[in-house]
Amino acid sequence: MNSKSFDKANLICGILLILTGIFFAYQSIELELGTAFRMGPGYFPFILALALILFGAVILFQAFRVEGEPIGPIAWRGIIFILAAPIFFGITVRGLGFVPSLFFAALIASFASHKMKPLTAVILAVLLTAFSVLVFSYGLGLPFQRFGPWVRF
Repeated sequence: MNSKSFDKANLICGILLILTGIFFAYQSIELELGTAFRMGPGYFPFILALALILFGAVILFQAFRVEGEPIGPIAWRGIIFILAAPIFFGITVRGLGFVPSLFFAALIASFASHKMKPLTAVILAVLLTAFSVLVFSYGLGLPFQRFGPWVRF
């Protein structure tokens, strides 16, 4: 007897991407879409939502083509550290400024892996912060405070 097999991880991922795309497409329809030559505020989010739906459909289709490995245990350490980093950045960027907030957010996120050593994490955070300051502050000229009112030299 031949039973159908599928990749459970791809099935879940595809469904989640499609549902997320539908949600954002619905939200962006309420904004003015415009045309490709005169884009409204909802045009780009709507196109991204359609792309998300398309990618979800491709992943969902792939789920029925191959049998995948069983889903392993949930990586709680990774989830906690990866979620904590942007939350920390968002809460502290106005007070600490861009440089310290990004440094500490990168430091927090780097410990999502149990293989990361403290010295490597610090080096990674310094390099990421320096690169981001060069790109966003000097390259793009974005007007944000590098150091906020909580940090005074």
